[in-house]
Amino acid sequence: MPELYLKSDNTHLGHISDDDLNFLIGHLEEESLTDEDYTIDRMTFEFLKDQGISPNLQAIIEKALGDKDEVEIKYTKS
Repeated sequence: MPELYLKSDNTHLGHISDDDLNFLIGHLEEESLTDEDYTIDRMTFEFLKDQGISPNLQAIIEKALGDKDEVEIKYTKS
């Protein structure tokens, strides 16, 4: 099961489904084929919500953003 972390300090954000991971990969820009991290700002978060983000993934990203304008997250696959 994929897991999300804050890129800055490896804080564990939560478990996501394979569908959630595929949603992120499909909707966010990757810099390379091996890229496993994303920068999500408020505008991008609104875009993801408009595209049908799952409630679980939405809650995880909302918590990660907190009161910040953007957050860098990374994923791992177990």
